[in-house]
Amino acid sequence: MATPPTEAELLTMYEQLALIRRTEKAAYDLFMAGLVKGTTHLAAGHEAVAVGATAALRPDDYVFATYRGHHHAIARGATPEECLAELMSKATGLCGAKGGSMHLTKADRGMLGSYAIVGAHLPMAVGAAWSAMLRGTGQVAVAFFGDGATNIGAFHEALNLAAVWKLPVIFCCENNLYMEYTPIASVTAVANPAADRASAYGMPAELIDGNDVLQVRDAFARAVTRARANDGPTVIEAQTYRHYGHSRTDPAKYRTEEELNSWLAKDPLLKAAGHLRQAGIDETTIDKVNADVEQVIAEAIEAAKQAPAPDPKQAFTDVWADGSSTWRT
Repeated sequence: MATPPTEAELLTMYEQLALIRRTEKAAYDLFMAGLVKGTTHLAAGHEAVAVGATAALRPDDYVFATYRGHHHAIARGATPEECLAELMSKATGLCGAKGGSMHLTKADRGMLGSYAIVGAHLPMAVGAAWSAMLRGTGQVAVAFFGDGATNIGAFHEALNLAAVWKLPVIFCCENNLYMEYTPIASVTAVANPAADRASAYGMPAELIDGNDVLQVRDAFARAVTRARANDGPTVIEAQTYRHYGHSRTDPAKYRTEEELNSWLAKDPLLKAAGHLRQAGIDETTIDKVNADVEQVIAEAIEAAKQAPAPDPKQAFTDVWADGSSTWRT
């Protein structure tokens, strides 16, 4: 069993949830104002998965996310300003304007990237876990992915090899019911696309409420304990729901109003606030956290707007390991 969280830990998790939610809202508003180029895949509604998982991980553990990865980047230590500046193609962005919304990375915090190719990062997480096992560091690798990735070959290949080698890796499916616009249930033979398949590879699985940050934290704590004890990988399927469409070009008309409202009533922030109240934390304290977050986001938006554009010469750096192509000549 995971250790019950302290009041300070509960407040920290709630603050992270609120910070991610407001960053996502800012990204939406900036996109609609024409200040964010390209597309964005917002994770509003998924916040508890990233925050709960991070609460159970070490700073040096490895995290691999999808193109819907803003929540993981912030949970692992990226600031709202860094993320918004990246989305706005500014020099101060998290990746110096080279990554954009779909490729947020913060390697010094173990956030080893967001990946646009569905399922492609699962074998990479397996490789990171293998490296940790060989080096004896006790590190754990986590691959976060959507329900649609469970029908990709890389999902099955990654789980199989991780099981064969008993690697310290956690496979976390953020099941939001839709693989882009298609209901996952309409194209998958099992009810729970990740959890129901784990047994085929001889590994344990947990099906959890992905909107409850404490459920996520506790499930990850169990999986992390197994991984660090050399007991192999775990599959966690976190049931959640995205508040927006698949991307900014998707109005999500394929979802019924009844379905949407039922999930909005299970908002991760509402559930987290309920945990705070159960712990005896008063409304004044909760209101102050929300007010502080609003201030941080307002400052982040302004800083990102005022940040300089990147130097075009920077486009030729980070291409090769030495930062240039001079080795070829």
